Amino acid sequence: MSESPEPVSPGGGSAGGGRYQRSSGGLIGALIVTVGAVVAFVVFRALTSDDETTPVRAIDYSAAVQGARADGKLTVLAPDRLPLGWKATSATYNRGVSTTWHLGILTGDTKYVGVEEARESIDDLVEEHVDENAKRGKDVTIGGQKWQTWTDTDGDYAVARAVDGPKGAEESVLVVGSAPERQVRQLAGSLTER
Repeated sequence: MSESPEPVSPGGGSAGGGRYQRSSGGLIGALIVTVGAVVAFVVFRALTSDDETTPVRAIDYSAAVQGARADGKLTVLAPDRLPLGWKATSATYNRGVSTTWHLGILTGDTKYVGVEEARESIDDLVEEHVDENAKRGKDVTIGGQKWQTWTDTDGDYAVARAVDGPKGAEESVLVVGSAPERQVRQLAGSLTER
């Protein structure tokens, strides 16, 4: 009987072994070097990057208003036009069981103010869009209408009132934001249903 020789790897060693000893210490060392390289790259990019923040894109909300009003489920209150420097950034009309209208706006000094409208109670809208622990203030008159005022501990301010919706259904409208009180009231006073 002849014996077959043990296979030899191309590098000259035996088939199962390499030239170095593998250990958990070596693996941890390699991991530390890799993580260090990634962190150094991220720091380098942060220091040398001249990326500017992406400006917020303004939208034309008039088509959303027209489409929502054509549905006939909500009044869909919105301003005919915005003050100079303000820009609409979002307009959403959700149909269905709980129909809602939302218009989000940034003021000239990039403070947020938005309109929320739904067939819900004022308290429900306040809890959802202001704070569940919002404090009610004194009522104010804006554009000949009485509005409730609301604030929260984060500095948000809101005005709200009930409105008669299509076919006599009661709905609520809320104007809320981090903008100063006078700008929130200014938007509320500019809302129309035509």
